[in-house]
Amino acid sequence: MRLFRAPGRINLIGDHTDYNGGFAMPAAIGIATTLLMSPRQDQCVSARAEHFSETITFQVGPADRTPQGAWGDYVRGIAVVLEAAGYRLRGADLFIQSEIPLGAGLSSSAALEVASALAMLARSGIELDKLTLARLCQRAENEFVGVRSGILDQLAVCMGRSGYAMLLDCRSLEIEYVAIPERAALVVCNSMVRRALASGEYNRRREECEKGVQRLSHFLPEIRQLRDVSLAELNRYRAELDPIIFRRCRHVVSENQRTLDAAEALRNEDVNAFGAFMSASHESLRDDYQVSCVELDALVEIATGQPGVYGSRMMGGGFGGCIISIVDKTSVESFVTNVTKEYVRRMGIACDTYVCDAADGAGEKISK
Repeated sequence: MRLFRAPGRINLIGDHTDYNGGFAMPAAIGIATTLLMSPRQDQCVSARAEHFSETITFQVGPADRTPQGAWGDYVRGIAVVLEAAGYRLRGADLFIQSEIPLGAGLSSSAALEVASALAMLARSGIELDKLTLARLCQRAENEFVGVRSGILDQLAVCMGRSGYAMLLDCRSLEIEYVAIPERAALVVCNSMVRRALASGEYNRRREECEKGVQRLSHFLPEIRQLRDVSLAELNRYRAELDPIIFRRCRHVVSENQRTLDAAEALRNEDVNAFGAFMSASHESLRDDYQVSCVELDALVEIATGQPGVYGSRMMGGGFGGCIISIVDKTSVESFVTNVTKEYVRRMGIACDTYVCDAADGAGEKISK
């Protein structure tokens, strides 16, 4: 038997920029999905997850290419993609455990994809570099599961580094590791409202961005993605865009610049400035991209009002999930207590909280 681990991820700033070729700042975190793999002698993969009652079984090679609309699609999908890429898989039994809450925006799906891929590849005697692994896992989510996500989640899960955030150029896939200041803690608060990206809103936002690029390319023929548009150029052609499309584009263009500015703040250990960029990001996601919800807005408002908080924002695809706050380490205990209590008072919901450290990316756990 062999054991594999794939972490969840947070995104400090830079949401909905990845599929627009822009910039983001994710980090892998300590809570993770672990997967125990034992070999089989036939050509079947059997997967059982601790939190679900059913076991899925499928044959590798001529794998069933029909999604079932359940958690098993992430395992089956990566098998289909690996086989299509020319990697011949062998049979295995997989047992999956996860500390990552489902539907919270902490990339439980990407962690499951990556852990499953590592296990199936190891069983088959195949080694891949982590960039190739991340690309294949993204392809499984796009082509099999049906969520047109960027590569941010899979790259963060594969390539995280302990103590560092990742300034990710989502076009070139270049990564700069930026140290998180020692005095700063990262605290995730789960609104307990589950996200459902495959339901259509996520894909719709992506289509709206593509429409913006298509229209703007009549005036800026050199652009390929919103990454190539400046805020001045966007404002210049505002009248040429549908108002909704303009707001979607404005979020992406401004979020790219915020992410670059936030990285510079971290390099200078200016946590106050970094927090201000996080707060501005939330306002843009709420008002221009319109992917927040009442619960997320309430959590951000509560968190921002606590002593020792530098900044807070919703995180991920939106429509539920989590917020991320950067908090002085001396204030973490009171922050967690106060936010939890006030969220219950306002919304009648008890939120889960996670004090996170930036962690290393996925790999095999070797027994010592």
